[in-house]
Amino acid sequence: MTTNTVKLLDVVALTVDLPQYNLWRGQVGTIVEILADGEAFEVEFSDRNGRTYESMGLRPEQIMVLRFEPASPESSPQMVTA
Repeated sequence: MTTNTVKLLDVVALTVDLPQYNLWRGQVGTIVEILADGEAFEVEFSDRNGRTYESMGLRPEQIMVLRFEPASPESSPQMVTA
């Protein structure tokens, strides 16, 4: 995943399990801060009522941006390996 595709308030999903935080691959969060010039991101995980249950810094390879619209033709798919 390229860091320039991640923007503030993007909805992301975990690509890895983080059992020490009770977070699992596929859990959805929101980018609330871009850290270290895009080398890391503060991601907030909230329940259905909007209450934050975890907020943590994650590296780009630990998340993927979720898309709700078709990708533009000039964008190329990126493959991420953990």
